[in-house]
Amino acid sequence: MPAAPRNVAVVHDWLVDRAGAERVLEEILALFPDAVLYTLIDRLPAADATRLPRRATVTSWLQKLPGVERYFTRCLPLMPMAVQQFDLSGHDLVISSSHCVAKGVLVPPEALHLCYCHSPMRYAWDMQHEYLRTEHLDRGPKSWLARRMFHRLRAWDAYTANGVDHFAANSEFVRRRILKAYRREAVVIHPPVEVAPPSAPGGERQGYVTVGRLMGYKNTALMVEAFRRLPQRQLTVVGGGPQLQALRRSAPSNVRFTGPLPEAQKQVRLQGARAFVFAAVEDFGIAPVEALAAGTPVIAFGRGGALDYLRHGDNAWLYAAPTPEALAEAILASESAWPADVHERCRRSAERFGAGRFRAEFAAWVDARWDAWCEAGAR
Repeated sequence: MPAAPRNVAVVHDWLVDRAGAERVLEEILALFPDAVLYTLIDRLPAADATRLPRRATVTSWLQKLPGVERYFTRCLPLMPMAVQQFDLSGHDLVISSSHCVAKGVLVPPEALHLCYCHSPMRYAWDMQHEYLRTEHLDRGPKSWLARRMFHRLRAWDAYTANGVDHFAANSEFVRRRILKAYRREAVVIHPPVEVAPPSAPGGERQGYVTVGRLMGYKNTALMVEAFRRLPQRQLTVVGGGPQLQALRRSAPSNVRFTGPLPEAQKQVRLQGARAFVFAAVEDFGIAPVEALAAGTPVIAFGRGGALDYLRHGDNAWLYAAPTPEALAEAILASESAWPADVHERCRRSAERFGAGRFRAEFAAWVDARWDAWCEAGAR
């Protein structure tokens, strides 16, 4: 039997807040607690930083920029160069957790490089045009500069896929993205989701809820416009982000913004809602699974990684067009169509996404790839 890897490196794009990619990273580091963590920027709040078991952390020169956590996305053109300055010599196993540039690290030839890909850079590939529109970069000189930057990023991103020995994707949707962008196959290992059952039976469910970071591609504005057409229905928007103030100013009175909430308060909102509303094309979508775990059905745009777990008429109501009118119609249609046991169906559908399942699947994948690597090297 091949010996276990002696010196593991885990590479992650950046650590600024605890989102879905960071939850995956937590589980990877739990499996490899002696690994050295490499990341461009480490500005996690102290409470979140304690969740990451790690022997040491190495950051890039971007870490030295004052207040970089407030504008790090503007550093995107510098990130390919920064990530390739990490010296990974001495490591025999490199695991990259990548949704941007982490997979582009330079790995020594004697090391195995496994990439858990949250997605190829969506804003540089299939979602470029949508990103340019939502960020108001689709016209003028800034648009030309952004398009040129994305062109260069695509070329770099495709080229550096050659340095990855094996890919894992977080959904069937991302598996197809990897094949399209890199012409590489990937296994699907769904990310871990906190799927604890509701703490106590809830009362009558009222209103609708959505949870997420308020950025353009999340399509929160579309949800707001849908509820403008439904003045008798209430929507609660949980989360912060760069669009919070603009959305709050323009929203009708039946849409309420809470800002970011502690986990316990977020669970209360999920458990008390008639349905969770979701309008983004996500790589996987952890928030909808959390809603299902709370027994709350999901009304979602029928595209993206969420199709791995949402079933129309069972635990979800899917709509086909990304418009406020289509969402409003779906909300009305769903209200009289949910199965009598919909809350139990939702809970059951979420159970297979727990952290224990992720650790088992990820460890088995790494072990199989490592054994094959060692056997090939011994021949």
